[in-house]
Amino acid sequence: MKKRVLILCTHNSSRSQMAEGLLRYLADDTIEVFSAGSEPSSVNPYAVQAMTLLGIDIRRQSSKSLSIYLSQPFDYVITVCDTAAENCPFFPGKAERIHWSFPDPSSVKGTDQERLAAFITVRDGLKQQLSDWISARALETSQQIN
Repeated sequence: MKKRVLILCTHNSSRSQMAEGLLRYLADDTIEVFSAGSEPSSVNPYAVQAMTLLGIDIRRQSSKSLSIYLSQPFDYVITVCDTAAENCPFFPGKAERIHWSFPDPSSVKGTDQERLAAFITVRDGLKQQLSDWISARALETSQQIN
């Protein structure tokens, strides 16, 4: 049975959207991935552009309210911003809560290139964090089998 992961960020526009796309790509359909926000807005075009540079298309993803997921069970709830971590509600079931603090790339001011660079930096940090997490989970699973 696939593990279910919910990734939370306040606006569900940048960090959580990139993390959703990355985890879906990195987990190769072995994990069901969802993202949401406490104050959803819309997917940031710079997030779409940063992911496109990796060959990952998140244009069809949408910003969603976490309220639609409150009655659903998850194995993991990952917060990628401090505000979401502080306001994350209780989730039913055995959801393991994980928090990774990433700066908000949408708060960066400057030229298009400077703003895109901020998104790429956060994207790369998320990719590394998710890769490490997937590797650690695989190791835990293989140790439980042995």
